[in-house]
Amino acid sequence: MRFGDVVTDFAASDQGPAISKPSAPTTRKMPTEAAFMKFGFRILAAVAMVAASVHTAAAQGTTITWTIDGVQRVALVFAPPPNIQGGSHPLVFVFHGHGGTMLTAAQGAHIQTLWPEAIVVYPQGLKTPSMVDPSGLYPGWQVEAGQAGLGDRDLKFFDAMLATMQQKYSVDTTRIYSTGFSNGATFTYLLWAERGKTLAAFGICAGRLAPSEHLTEPRAVVVIGGKADPILPFALQQQAIEADRQIDSATGPGQPCGPLCTLYPSTTHTPVVTRIHPGGHLYPTWASPAFVEFFKAHQHP
Repeated sequence: MRFGDVVTDFAASDQGPAISKPSAPTTRKMPTEAAFMKFGFRILAAVAMVAASVHTAAAQGTTITWTIDGVQRVALVFAPPPNIQGGSHPLVFVFHGHGGTMLTAAQGAHIQTLWPEAIVVYPQGLKTPSMVDPSGLYPGWQVEAGQAGLGDRDLKFFDAMLATMQQKYSVDTTRIYSTGFSNGATFTYLLWAERGKTLAAFGICAGRLAPSEHLTEPRAVVVIGGKADPILPFALQQQAIEADRQIDSATGPGQPCGPLCTLYPSTTHTPVVTRIHPGGHLYPTWASPAFVEFFKAHQHP
């Protein structure tokens, strides 16, 4: 399954955050960006579906609805199961790529199965113009603050989601994280630039920092990129990595940390880890375990 070939409609309410169970998905052809996810997520989706079959209904996630500037927004939320509830929990936001959905993100990334102690939120994007979809026919995310015609809708959505998660669940405010693929990774970079004080660490896969944005808060980050990426040239991803290293005071020589992995130690305890593969615009099967391992090791500095 691709991280972006399913479109699902959800029941929603106009009156504050409403909770409902997700309905069955319907399939629609997606543009080029999503097509590059085919191989990486086929195995992950199968694993996620098998895991879901043995979970209780309470652990399968609920859809929460907000109304922001008159527009309904939704996210699929997985809370820790009853047997591990108690105390405060990490909070992870996972943003799909352009043309993706919260359902395929939940199936493909499956952070909730890798880190059941965490509250995991899969937001749904709105139709957004992009370089692969200039007409804005498919869902995605803003990439810079004040982006023309968008009214900072996704930054406002993040703020509303965060407020609701903190009201509804016991959130460990030192362990709030964001990750995403492609357009979702670029939005995660935007959150680092515009909401960096709130977040503890970041996971980037095939993303870049918009030229108009600047990082001001040192934060630990793990970055996954493909040298043969035909959608987001690797040179642009490297520019973002350099910005990461500068703000994180991680400008010294890199150290090997495993296959495809380089660690850039930080004098501010906000290291930069890169995992660079030879492939294209894809979310590798090992990406989610790498993100979870990294998040577990890094709290708010």
